[in-house]
Amino acid sequence: MQTVAITTLGCKTNQFESAAMSEALGKAGFQLVPFGAGADLVVINTCTVTARTDAESRRLIRRAHRQNPSAKIVVTGCYAQLAHAEISKLAGVNLVIGNLEKKGIVGLLREIGDRQQVLVADIATATQADTLAIESFAEHTRAFLQIQNGCDAYCSYCIVPYARGRSRSVPVDDVLEGISTFNVKGFKEVVLTGIHLGGYGRDLAPQKTLLQLIAAVEERQLTRRLRIGSVEPTEIPDPLIALLAASEIVCPHLHIPLQSGDDRILARMDRGYASNHFRQLFEKIGSAIPDVCIGTDIITGFPGETEKEFANGYRFIESLPFAYLHVFPFSPREGTPASTMDHQLHSSVIKERAAALRRLSVLKKRAYYRKFVGRELAVLIQGREADGLLHGISRNYIPVVFPGEAGLLNSEVMVTVTEVGREALRGVVAARH
Repeated sequence: MQTVAITTLGCKTNQFESAAMSEALGKAGFQLVPFGAGADLVVINTCTVTARTDAESRRLIRRAHRQNPSAKIVVTGCYAQLAHAEISKLAGVNLVIGNLEKKGIVGLLREIGDRQQVLVADIATATQADTLAIESFAEHTRAFLQIQNGCDAYCSYCIVPYARGRSRSVPVDDVLEGISTFNVKGFKEVVLTGIHLGGYGRDLAPQKTLLQLIAAVEERQLTRRLRIGSVEPTEIPDPLIALLAASEIVCPHLHIPLQSGDDRILARMDRGYASNHFRQLFEKIGSAIPDVCIGTDIITGFPGETEKEFANGYRFIESLPFAYLHVFPFSPREGTPASTMDHQLHSSVIKERAAALRRLSVLKKRAYYRKFVGRELAVLIQGREADGLLHGISRNYIPVVFPGEAGLLNSEVMVTVTEVGREALRGVVAARH
């Protein structure tokens, strides 16, 4: 039996696809082992959203080859999709496959010979989303379900549409079946993921919407907890907010990418909205769902970003009660309009601004967490910490740790919050939910 290790960089879509590959390989008789165990086969599922992730992908390739020089190394994912010629030159790489080829990885691995192969199709020609069936997931409590792939937005800084192709949606019935399967397998939460989730259904015939899909899940009560991945600020209509506010299963958590709080930067990013639209949306959601967790993505150091524009954006972000920020230092991606824009900022300036925003994120998160001290939260228990405490996640995406019995794993319990810890809330079990 051949051993295979899979390691993943990047987004939840990549995580889902790695889980699908792991399951397919396991069913085909491969023995799955941890990365670093010196496996016979190593699959590296790459990301290319920044220059740093490209470098990390190369580091992992070199590490896999160093740990077992005789191992066959397979590289896939977005970096492989766009830079397959570059990757093929790295020592130890036997097979480079694109995002479309992932679904056939079992057959491809069985056919690996001594001669290197590069199999990367033109993803721009893809018109349908692959339905990747998963019956298990490593976490055993929460499962990710990919319902959409690709993106049609073409923001000026983003390489993803070139690496993932046009927006493609999994048919509604297939999504509902996937959620139902997870429920039967014992998963208490399903996370809907996609590259451009708000664009779900536009390519289907007849057209569907994310709102219609969530309403169908709600109507059928297919899962105890449903979480929505990242949704663009222009794709959250009032009826969707109303559904989230009234829902018994949809978690009160939204990740809404802002990218910048300055209107001039937003225009150069080709984001299609201004900061005032975002503020109105934020306030509307907060009014409808008082304890909602809203997180966001911020890119700092965009070409030409002046001190005034940065300060303006910082003040805007500071003025809204975000629960957390994901901060990304701008990294020029060859092939995008932003990579050739004038006035590229020095790395030291970008680093300094990113650090300031990350400090703000810490303050935002602690302020949000403090709201729940003395209150009860429904927590899905995921595992046990090294110190013996149970850890889990609340419906509004807050990590919580507390003492409890091992028998509570993969159950949802009510926890009374007692204090704000360094990385999570701390509490005690209130009652079985």
